Amino acid sequence: MAEETLTALRNQVIYSVYVRNHSGEGTFKAVQRDLDRIRSLGADILWLLPVHPIGAAKRKGTLGSPYAIQDYRRINPELGTEDDFRELVADIHRHGMKCIIDVVYNHTSPDSWLAENHQEWFYKTPEGGFGNRVGDWGDIVDLDYGQPELWDYQIETLKGWAAIVDGFRCDVAPLVPLEFWRRARTEVAKVNPDCFWLAESIEPAFILDLRRQGMVSHSDGELFQAFDACYDYDLYPYFCAYLEGQLALSAYLEKLGAQEYIYPDNYVKLRFLENHDRPRARALIPDERSLMNWTAFQYFQKGMPLIYGGQESGNVRCPGLFDKDTVDWDTGIDLSGLLKALHAVKQLEIMASGSCVLRAAEEQDTVLGMYAWGAQRLLGVFSLKGQPVDVETELPDGSYTNLIDRSTVTVAGGRLVCGGQPVIIHTTL
Repeated sequence: MAEETLTALRNQVIYSVYVRNHSGEGTFKAVQRDLDRIRSLGADILWLLPVHPIGAAKRKGTLGSPYAIQDYRRINPELGTEDDFRELVADIHRHGMKCIIDVVYNHTSPDSWLAENHQEWFYKTPEGGFGNRVGDWGDIVDLDYGQPELWDYQIETLKGWAAIVDGFRCDVAPLVPLEFWRRARTEVAKVNPDCFWLAESIEPAFILDLRRQGMVSHSDGELFQAFDACYDYDLYPYFCAYLEGQLALSAYLEKLGAQEYIYPDNYVKLRFLENHDRPRARALIPDERSLMNWTAFQYFQKGMPLIYGGQESGNVRCPGLFDKDTVDWDTGIDLSGLLKALHAVKQLEIMASGSCVLRAAEEQDTVLGMYAWGAQRLLGVFSLKGQPVDVETELPDGSYTNLIDRSTVTVAGGRLVCGGQPVIIHTTL
């Protein structure tokens, strides 16, 4: 684990913005006008999907993927000017938030500045041309980190941006050599010692497939040496399997609980129900009450919750990466109040420092979680089907306040009854 990683990061919430599709205007200035609302949700860190120019060669869709970057050192003029970007970052700071940007260092667009000026820094196919080694990423070409000069260029680029922003979300970080990330972290710290590093780690099957092909593919356990936080993709297949009825809730929770002992004590996970690469949470969990319980459970888990722009309005469709596809902000569903309440809960120190045990009330599709920190206890009850439940708890009999909606919850005979709403109780024994 990166020695500098603070467990206080577990009290932070990340809000992800795809600038092009966040508004009809699709600019930095439009995002800036939305900062009051974003901050009010309880966002602590604003993550901007790639802000750099997009390549034209082999472009997918009409506008292309922001992950097919043409120049790492410039700003995409479709989103605004560099001054617009700097002003947005400054305003994010004025709102009491930090700003992180995407780092896409496994590949570039085929017509990138690097491809035109440093062909020797790229992976070559057996036929001697540019190419990519993974999936159907036909709009990009892979870099070759066997070239020491590439390391120097990429790290100097990071240092330049680190003087403006507060950290980086690193795309498919496991495909880039770990020693590069370790060196990058050390060098960037000279410019910004508080830089936050988030790795898009990958799913177990993807790791194994890449290793079978003889490619670089790091596990979360390795990435934690250079990164403060990793994606929760090691759990995502089990999350989906439970939703599809292919896995028992207890088996899913066992996988989740195992993170407590397989990772370092100060590990931080990005907890998400959706992101720009996966289906919207409401598409997976259409029942609104169930979605509220899953959202509360997402925040209750040890780690940093992610809100993907539009999640708060219960969007069903995930915006396409390659075209203009504006988020629908008027769906008839508004989870903003829930997110605000959960952010307040997330600030409790027990959520950063306590130990957490999860168990399943299998027959009721309900999660019971308990944090313990000294004499403090934090109980969570999440009815994942949104149905009334009657569950056994470890709390003494009495009346308690549900921190989510401030309602009174009673424990009698060691059992708690609720109408299907999520419950979080903080008490001292």
